[in-house]
Amino acid sequence: MASPIQPTSDEFVIVGVPRTPLADAYHLYLRAPLSLGIGMIVSAYLALNLLFAVLYWLAGGIANATGSLLEAFFFSVQTMSTIGYGSMYPTTTLAHGLVTAEAVVGLVVTAVSTGLVFVKISQPRARIAFSEKVAIGYMNGVPTLQLRVGNERANFVYEAQLRVVLVRTEPTEEGVLFYRMLDLPLVRARTATLTRTWTAMHRITPDSPLWGSTLESLEAAETELQVTVVGTDDTTLQPVHAGIRYVARDFAFDARPSDVLSELPDGRIRVDLREFHRLTPTEPIVWED
Repeated sequence: MASPIQPTSDEFVIVGVPRTPLADAYHLYLRAPLSLGIGMIVSAYLALNLLFAVLYWLAGGIANATGSLLEAFFFSVQTMSTIGYGSMYPTTTLAHGLVTAEAVVGLVVTAVSTGLVFVKISQPRARIAFSEKVAIGYMNGVPTLQLRVGNERANFVYEAQLRVVLVRTEPTEEGVLFYRMLDLPLVRARTATLTRTWTAMHRITPDSPLWGSTLESLEAAETELQVTVVGTDDTTLQPVHAGIRYVARDFAFDARPSDVLSELPDGRIRVDLREFHRLTPTEPIVWED
């Protein structure tokens, strides 16, 4: 089944690359779901408070404290968040030093956390839908690859550009297999505004890398189709992008996308998105020599 384009995949095992989780922590945070990102910030906040709670518990010097670690933890929370109820306060130089250090850490944590949450929430995300199947069937008498792209939001994506890349294994004269990437020219590769649906078409002529293809030949060549869309969201005025990856079993021969547009009696255009993923059979393709 078609899947979003990801920088890593379970199909590949990468070796020889040093692991640098701390250096990539910010990148990992941005890629994580919002709930996980917030959870990471909360966990770091609680961990820092627990660290200072242990230091207060070991150092002592807190007025009206009973010596409980839990009480020290709550005192740490009050100090880091500058609540300061006043019932507990430092009485020794060491305790004053710890409070000063935690106050500085609290300022940094507040600033960093605010920035991280803002960046996470303000990330532009496209709601671009792709058809579940790639159809190959006749269009105006020519075998044509067709797939459908849609905007799930009730807005526009300005200057949307579509790119379709065919990836497959090919042997060299020496018998070495390598992955080859081939750009497929489209009938229309860009549109001024992407509103609801857009059918991308590649005419399979004799000079197309898909000429003469069958489902079996696509599977034998480990064929993939990578589709990307980039544009500008008219609401946020920020660039958005989306992508999907099709494998051989996602190709449907002798078919075309079903019609989603029809005209109502009053002249208005009806868009039936229930037909977005459906296919309509066409005449069997005959590859001419």
